[in-house]
Amino acid sequence: MGKHVVASYCSSFLKPEMLHIYRQVKALRGVRTFVITKEVQNAERFPFRDVEIIPQSRMNLLRHGYLKFIKRQPPIVYRGEYQVLASLLERRGADLMHIYFGHTGVHLLPFIEQWNKPCVVSFHGADVAIKEEIPDYRGKLRRLFALVPLVLARSQSLANRLAQFGCPPEKLRINRTGIPLDEFPMAERQPPQDGRWRVMQACRLIPKKGVATSLRAFAVFKKDHPRAEFFIAGKGPLQPELEMLAAGLGVSRDVHFVGFLSPQKLVELYARSHIFLHPSETPPDENQEGIPNSVLEAMATGMVVAATRHGGIPEAIEHGRTGWLVPEEDHTALARAMQQITNAPRILTEMGWPAREVVVQHFDQQLQTRLLESFYGEAIALRSVGEGVPETVAAPVPQFADAVPAS
Repeated sequence: MGKHVVASYCSSFLKPEMLHIYRQVKALRGVRTFVITKEVQNAERFPFRDVEIIPQSRMNLLRHGYLKFIKRQPPIVYRGEYQVLASLLERRGADLMHIYFGHTGVHLLPFIEQWNKPCVVSFHGADVAIKEEIPDYRGKLRRLFALVPLVLARSQSLANRLAQFGCPPEKLRINRTGIPLDEFPMAERQPPQDGRWRVMQACRLIPKKGVATSLRAFAVFKKDHPRAEFFIAGKGPLQPELEMLAAGLGVSRDVHFVGFLSPQKLVELYARSHIFLHPSETPPDENQEGIPNSVLEAMATGMVVAATRHGGIPEAIEHGRTGWLVPEEDHTALARAMQQITNAPRILTEMGWPAREVVVQHFDQQLQTRLLESFYGEAIALRSVGEGVPETVAAPVPQFADAVPAS
């Protein structure tokens, strides 16, 4: 029997912050996959040999208006994507479609309802939130959960939130971010002899990432470590505001906004840095992180991470053993954690190796890719027997040890 054919559907392939999706799609070996997208972005950064671009429909304008305004059909129908997608999947012989992000699954609901093959949908964080721009988003998610055999979540915390949103627990599977360990070698660190502690954060510059909290903590930390520097790798809409904040705190000379770095440059920055910050926080729409990829990458290189008890982060960091956890939006506690690290330099190595081991044991790319391929096979088998997810087949939602509470 040949390999199953999986269509990997992502509306844009790919935005800079979607490296984890690129890694996952490229690592698939047990199935044959191709990408379906509406637009190709950053092709030089994310080259992939088999991408199908959904062409714009040439639908008659009168029919378009009739379907949209009279029949009130959903966008996938009145934009003409429905038939194009069906024809494409039939031509490619797809056995399953993996839809990235819950809101994309909601957009594709009319298609999922009619297609005679299974779909799985993966949720990553911002898609498990209050989305006022999508009418009845929760209700549409419940329809989506009913239609697909399996729902994939990046962390236990996201799986728990999906259950609260109405996903049957027996359909949930944890598929964690996979880190290619050979690209992130261990870098043993020693305290800087010249006092130039290098602090870093790598993320999109959006509220959820807590960069303002990092800047405030760095300003406190810098009072005792005047030669310290803070490197922020990433871009986003908050950059002008964050630059103003750094100036207002009097630390702008030693805060470096370096933008999105190439993989090699990012690895070099990890290796040169001593402390990694990621104080994620919950924004008003209540969307949460799964487990930030950059946190896992930093841990893979043996860097000490100071982060918050937010989303899935405590599933990767055990407080006091593999990193530091503080409350959300508490820059004083974050600065205190940084001070504890520098006051006991042995922590740089004592935490470094256990942190890497967590990534090796639970977030290795090969391990998570094989797990994903097994979920594809399970979803196809479930659909073929025409039953939901029977108890005899459904795997329990895996649990990962929570962090030890802060003393």
